[in-house]
Amino acid sequence: MTDHTHPVPHAVARLRADRLARSTKPFLARGGPKGARCGGCRLPTSHCLCAWQPRVPTQAGICLLMADTEPLKPSNTGWLVADVVPDTAAFGWARTATDPGLAALLADPQWQPLVVFPQEYAAPERVVQQLPSPADDDRTPARRPLFILLDGTWAEARKMFRKTPLLDALPVLHLQPDQISAYRLRRSRRNDHFCTSEVASLCLQLAGEHHAAAVLDAWLDVFTHHYLQARHQLPADLQGPAHQQLRAAVAACAAA
Repeated sequence: MTDHTHPVPHAVARLRADRLARSTKPFLARGGPKGARCGGCRLPTSHCLCAWQPRVPTQAGICLLMADTEPLKPSNTGWLVADVVPDTAAFGWARTATDPGLAALLADPQWQPLVVFPQEYAAPERVVQQLPSPADDDRTPARRPLFILLDGTWAEARKMFRKTPLLDALPVLHLQPDQISAYRLRRSRRNDHFCTSEVASLCLQLAGEHHAAAVLDAWLDVFTHHYLQARHQLPADLQGPAHQQLRAAVAACAAA
C-alpha cells in the first residue's frame, strides 16, 4: 500500500485533466459531496483516501473506453481500477474520432484484447466465456489478457460497442457473475448491471488474479464509505468494516 498522500496521476486522472482543459464551462456533478476536493481521489479533502491507496501488480491489463463526461464524475469507478491495477489505460470516446493510442495498444503483441460485453449484442462467433488457451507452441509467449471495459451509462456503453470499428474484430467476453451488484452510488434499474470497478474485479478473477480482485473490491467499499460519509457530513470510520477488509486484502496479496 502506498504511504504518500498524493499518488502519481494515472491514466484516468490524466484523461480527466485533459477533459477539464477542453471544457468551456465547469462540470457540475449532481448529488455528490460538495466542497474542496483532493486532486488525487476526487473526494472532499476532509475524506481524502490517498493515504490508503493500494497498488497491485497484475498480469492482466485493463483498457477503459470512457464516455465523454465519465472521467469528470466524482462517482466514476474506472478511477478506482486505475488506482489499483498498474496496467490500466484510459481513452475518451467520440463517435467521429478514435484516439490513435487505442489502436496502438490493441496492436501491441503482448496483449490479447477482449471486449467485455453481454453476448446478446454480439455475433455468436465472437463470444467467449473463458480466456483463450495459451498456444501449444512453447516458443510463442502467452499473450496477457487485456480487458476492454466500456465505461459510461448503459446507453452510452451500447453506443460505444456498436460504433467503435476498432472493436469489431475482437472477441467479446460474456461474464456470468453469480452475485448482484453492490454498488450504491448510482442507481440502475437492473440488478445485472455492475459498476466498472465490479466488472474489472470479475475479469481479474477470471484471469486467476484473485488477490488483486479482492483488493479492488475492498477499495471500492472504502471509496463508497468515504463518499457517502462525506455526502452526509459524517467522519469516515477508519477502523470500520470497509477499512478492515482493505487491510486484510492487501495483507493477503502481499503474502501470496
